[in-house]
Amino acid sequence: MSGWFTRRRMAGAILGSVVLAGVAGGIALRVANKVAAEGRGGPPVTLEFTSADIARIEPRQLARWLPVSGTLQPVNQTTVKAKVSGEVLHVLAREGESVRAGQVLARLDTADLEAKLTDRIGALESSRAQLALAEKTRTQNHALLKQGFISQNAYDSAESNLSVTQGSLKSYEAQVQLARNALRDAVVTSPLTGTLAKRHVQPGEKVNFDSPLFTIVDLGRMELQAMVPANDIPEIRIAMPVELSIDGFGARTFAGSVERINPTTEAGTRAILVFVQIPNPDAALRGGMFATGRIRLAEGAAVPTLPLAAIRTEAGQTYVWSVEGGRLARRSVALGRRDEAAALVELNSTLPADAQVLAARFDNLKEGGPAVLRAPSETKPAG
Repeated sequence: MSGWFTRRRMAGAILGSVVLAGVAGGIALRVANKVAAEGRGGPPVTLEFTSADIARIEPRQLARWLPVSGTLQPVNQTTVKAKVSGEVLHVLAREGESVRAGQVLARLDTADLEAKLTDRIGALESSRAQLALAEKTRTQNHALLKQGFISQNAYDSAESNLSVTQGSLKSYEAQVQLARNALRDAVVTSPLTGTLAKRHVQPGEKVNFDSPLFTIVDLGRMELQAMVPANDIPEIRIAMPVELSIDGFGARTFAGSVERINPTTEAGTRAILVFVQIPNPDAALRGGMFATGRIRLAEGAAVPTLPLAAIRTEAGQTYVWSVEGGRLARRSVALGRRDEAAALVELNSTLPADAQVLAARFDNLKEGGPAVLRAPSETKPAG
């Protein structure tokens, strides 16, 4: 009995599978027949779109951006050079260290400078003694001239000698001051607060006048020198904001502003240098880093716009799809400025103000195919 019942259940399951397979086969057959009918010129399927699929032409003010790029450089930087010749005795700073304005960076051997100063002071004292004698001689000759004991020529000679001695004294005073300045310059100090970028000398080296000793940069303010086409310069103003991306910082952006605009084009180009200043309070940016960015230009009048997603390009032709009179229409369009941030583009072509443009991307659309815009309240029957 149980065997008969089991065989009957198995037969029922097989029969059910056959019925389900028949139903599925029937559905597939109807779908295939529908596709085949369309392929044979049968009635095409009407495409339905919702309001979310449709974009309207809207007048909008587009944010305009001018791309720029270049290498960052510190606004303030200097190369400290030797003001006197001599041997480097001590170097008191290394690359990468922070230095203050007036901080001692190096000391040169001062033995020769001190000897020269002593010599100049001796000459100065001798000149002062000669001046005192010349003044005394002139005074005496003046009295003798009045008494008629000497001639006018003798007195004029004493007067001339006094003038020469006074000139010599001033010269020796200047030489003493120069010697003192040279002795002071043997102690090399930083002219600004910043970071020591390069040390050009080592202790024991002999340096000559104007030899480079240290390079110091102030990383507090950085500058980007960007080449901008001359025909874009009229739209750029001082203090316009600039957004920058720096290689190595990923998605982090930096804010700057236009500080200066060169008055002439660069030789051999039709471009003008624009200087963008970037605050760098945390010293994260360094000289030589490459930056790309854009200058935010002033917004103009409102213009007709469409979403960027509505624009199609094929074989060099730019067009949009629209729903007109229950049919799909392909319309060629001419575009103007783009606002990537707002995902909008200026429309320079003439389209109906109430044109229903497809804002989303759909494949295999055909010119003249039936299409309708389904109202929000409409719902497709379950099936």
